[in-house]
Parts: sequence; structure tokens; C-alpha cells
Amino acid sequence: MNKFLLPLVAFVALIGLLAFGLTLNPREVPSPLVGKPAPAFSLPKLHDEQIMFSPQEMKGKVWLLNVWASWCVSCREEHPIIVEYAARGVLPPVVGLNYKDKRDDALRWLLRFGDPYLLSVADVDGRVGIDYGVYGVPETYLIDKAGVIRFKQIGPITRKAMEEKILPLVKELNQ
Repeated sequence: MNKFLLPLVAFVALIGLLAFGLTLNPREVPSPLVGKPAPAFSLPKLHDEQIMFSPQEMKGKVWLLNVWASWCVSCREEHPIIVEYAARGVLPPVVGLNYKDKRDDALRWLLRFGDPYLLSVADVDGRVGIDYGVYGVPETYLIDKAGVIRFKQIGPITRKAMEEKILPLVKELNQ
């Protein structure tokens, strides 16, 4: 009897863990980078490959780093929201990190759908994305005046996330 009880208890415990895992929201995966300095990088600007950009240039400012690509279907979902909020002037500066994309495709995409970015940089090989722990595009990082990541949005930004998480945090960080 006891030799069947232990496997049964282990099986029930495993089912319980799996059931609990199914209740979690995959968009709320905690990032180990939140609360830590944003990884340094130097990448060419998308619109002018001769000019490099580094997050060091944003020190003293609250800003968003939005990881996007022209081939990303979900980016088309979030992009109009970023364009709208940027046009209304309620967003801090937004830097686009064009991820594993072709420069011409990215530039055409911005012409077609609008360019809400202060600037975009080209992460052609995805190395900066790896440093930031990018799971997939789109992802957005809110970075404070000291260069510390304060929030990470996995997946497309929704109006709800913008209104309930991002904008209140931006306001708090700018005080």
C-alpha cells in the first residue's frame, strides 16, 4: 500500500504545481533587471548610421526604451498607442531599439505607421536585446534619471498598462 501512496502524492503535488502555473500571467514575468542599472551599449542611429547613441546620453531624464521590429505583428498593435501618447506630449522621451531588423524595412515601417521616437537605434544582431533580457518584441523599459530600469512591459503596451502603470510611474519618477 505504501509503495503506491508515495507516487500518488508526488503526482498530485505535480498536478497542483502545474495548475498553479497556469494561473500566472506570462506578461508579468519578473525581470531581474528591474531596480538595476540599464545595460550600457553604443549603437548606430537608424536614420543616420554614422551617429552612435548610448543610454548615457539620457542620464538625468526619465525615458522609455521600446524594443520593436518591422516584422513584429504585435508591434503593430502597440505602435498606434505609443504614437498617440507621444503626440499628446504625455510620454517621456521614447528611444526605439529596432531589433534584428533590416534598416530599410525599419525606415519604411516608421514612414508608414508614424515615428513617435526621439530616435531609434539598430540592434541588427540582437546583442543589446540579449543584454536587456528581451524575451521577444515588443518590450518596453522605463528608465529613471539615474539610468536604473524601473519597469518592464513584456509584450505590447495597452491603454490600460499605459494609464495604470507607465504614466503614473513616469509622473512619480519625474517628481
